[in-house]
Amino acid sequence: MKAIGYASRIDHPDRLGLTTFEAPQPEPGPGELCVRVRAIALNPVDAKMLARQPDRVEAPVILGWDAAGEVAAVGEGVRGFAPGDRVWYAGAVDRPGCWQLLQCVDHRIVGHMPASLGFAEAAALPLTGLTAWEMLFDRLRIDATADIGEPLLVIGAAGGVGSVALQLASRIAGLEVVATAGSDAGRDWCRAMGAAEVIDHNADLVAEYRALGQPDPRWIFCITRATQHGAALAELLRPQGAIGFIDDFADAEAINALKRKSAALHWEFMFTRPLYGTDDQQRQGRILDRLARAVDQGVLRSTLHGEPQPFTLDNLVAGLEAVAAGHGIGKRVLVMEESG
Repeated sequence: MKAIGYASRIDHPDRLGLTTFEAPQPEPGPGELCVRVRAIALNPVDAKMLARQPDRVEAPVILGWDAAGEVAAVGEGVRGFAPGDRVWYAGAVDRPGCWQLLQCVDHRIVGHMPASLGFAEAAALPLTGLTAWEMLFDRLRIDATADIGEPLLVIGAAGGVGSVALQLASRIAGLEVVATAGSDAGRDWCRAMGAAEVIDHNADLVAEYRALGQPDPRWIFCITRATQHGAALAELLRPQGAIGFIDDFADAEAINALKRKSAALHWEFMFTRPLYGTDDQQRQGRILDRLARAVDQGVLRSTLHGEPQPFTLDNLVAGLEAVAAGHGIGKRVLVMEESG
């Protein structure tokens, strides 16, 4: 079975340490699905996990956490899925990833794909959709029925997570969303995704936001540039508001400023539930099913940007390098054979 994995930074320096190899065909264990992977999407976590690998490993390590495909087989005790079902998921960071033609995954963190999407369009959404949903509704505790019209500021909104967060916040929660982006193309993309206003995060963030005449945000979702904008975000956040981060943030001065405002501070790591085996792992499958319904109802759209490329070593390396550079819009997708 074809797979791409990390083998050696020494032997394959021009390929980020990656190589194409033949992996054994996996068999689903109890509670697992074996999925025939049809399309994968690339995320910053892929590049981060790749960078953390040692210089050389004994056997190739399969990474990748964003996939859409078809159920090939089901393990003992699985309910709600059958061979042939079209599914999407982000997987678990401590298990082999989706850079392979067949992958086994816990059925509790898998959802049924939107009926209205092909595999490439669907693969762009699971990881970012889960991250955005968990941050907005599980961490920041936004109430989609009671908080209509309240302001939300999203930092670094043109990428994959931001693209979904803008749609969920504006179209499901009914918030007044201000986004930041660093280019004209990124700002246009954010408006198309649901932002009411878009400002430049390369400029003075406080001045840019206050010039809009908006009330200070009740919530801030900081996807990128946390260290750069920590002080500005602490100044902008409304007293007793809440701020959430997905990248590392260790600005003690800004954190102390949040303390004076009795603000809540949250981190979101989409892999927490499967990584720690929490009792509510099945919530991720339910969120994915909810996202699928939103897509089929026309509320949420795929964040695929550009033409999907074939799943090859060259295309994977090029995509990872672009993702690591941090200037992308939407999501990059690679497709396997016979995808549709």
